[in-house]
Amino acid sequence: MLDSINEGNYLIIIVIFRMVLDAKSGVGHNDYGSIGVAGGGEVSCRAGAGVDGTPAPVVMTQNDLYQRQPLLPPWPADKEEGADGGQTVTSLYCDEEEEDDDDREGKRSLANGGPVVAIDMPRPVRDEKFPKEKWKTFIAFLILTMNFIITTLSLALVHESVPDKNKYPPLPDVILDKIPTFPSALDISEIIIMISTNVTFLVIFLHKHRFIVFRRVFLIVSVLYLMRSITMYVTVLPLSSTTYYCSPKANTTSFVIIAKRVFQLMSGFGLSINGKHTYCGDFIYSGHTVVLVICYLIINEYSPKRLILLHWGSFVASALGISLVLLARGHYTVDVLIAYYVTTRVFWIYHTLANHKKLKQATADNSLSRIWWFRIFCYFEGNVGGPVPRLYNWPLPWPRRLSAKHPNRDS
Repeated sequence: MLDSINEGNYLIIIVIFRMVLDAKSGVGHNDYGSIGVAGGGEVSCRAGAGVDGTPAPVVMTQNDLYQRQPLLPPWPADKEEGADGGQTVTSLYCDEEEEDDDDREGKRSLANGGPVVAIDMPRPVRDEKFPKEKWKTFIAFLILTMNFIITTLSLALVHESVPDKNKYPPLPDVILDKIPTFPSALDISEIIIMISTNVTFLVIFLHKHRFIVFRRVFLIVSVLYLMRSITMYVTVLPLSSTTYYCSPKANTTSFVIIAKRVFQLMSGFGLSINGKHTYCGDFIYSGHTVVLVICYLIINEYSPKRLILLHWGSFVASALGISLVLLARGHYTVDVLIAYYVTTRVFWIYHTLANHKKLKQATADNSLSRIWWFRIFCYFEGNVGGPVPRLYNWPLPWPRRLSAKHPNRDS
């Protein structure tokens, strides 16, 4: 009896000794599983001493194999039949091609807790998701120009239908009737518009994917101005200000007269501060509000998030510019409200469609595909692979210190 106990203790000491010293045994330091004698469906890893003095296989379970290499994928093992009918693990990797001894030894070292082999993987090219497509941007600019001409054409025609301000006073307005009138406030509002548009242009110009952003701005503004040309043509309101100067009516319409008016309005970019906007009737909806709101939305969407002062400054400038338009009685309050609602909805719907690949498909469950400009949108945004990241670089080859090797900045 005592001999059996001593012999068992001797076996335990032998097993522990081999675990510590034999680095190539495959059952070295195992902090995750248990080691026992082969049998009972376990997988043998290396032979040890048996009870009767004959070598007996030292084994570990399949779970122990995976626990010894927690950061490696579960590679299929090459197995051989042992003398006792069990299975012996000879390699943790299997390849279709025959491996040489050095490769097999290196993989065994990796499986037994050896040094990790680093494999250089090429980084994905992010620009593939955001192609420039400069020609599409140019087409979008042409669409914007065409819609701007349509808007000025609509205003040139509406001017002949504006009610006489000496016979028809301004319509009742809850806001305008309770605030004083400052005619010079319209000039200040247009100065704010010029500053906001220049800052917005600078933000887009420095954006890494500037051609995509420019294309989106051109298309969104085109949609807004096209709808504006329709709304102000179908319903002509009396003048909201009794002090605003309007050019005399021609009491007739001809191609030459309309062409001169269109050219005059386009040369002044639709602003009255330069004395070019002297034709009346463009009320529903406010073009000043459209520009101020779209500038804030673009800056907030594409400028770095850390530029909080820029975001708040753009918001305050837009709100102040809209308020000055009302103080100057350049528009009715309803014009401003409709302009804000239409601008924000078109902007947010466009970017929602652009940021989700599924929404770019005209399926039965995609109600947004019923928007009248959806097919145009799909043509210009079909190759954009997701939300445009806030990355920036210097687009010009000079000065060279700004065109560094890694100019991109992620916010």
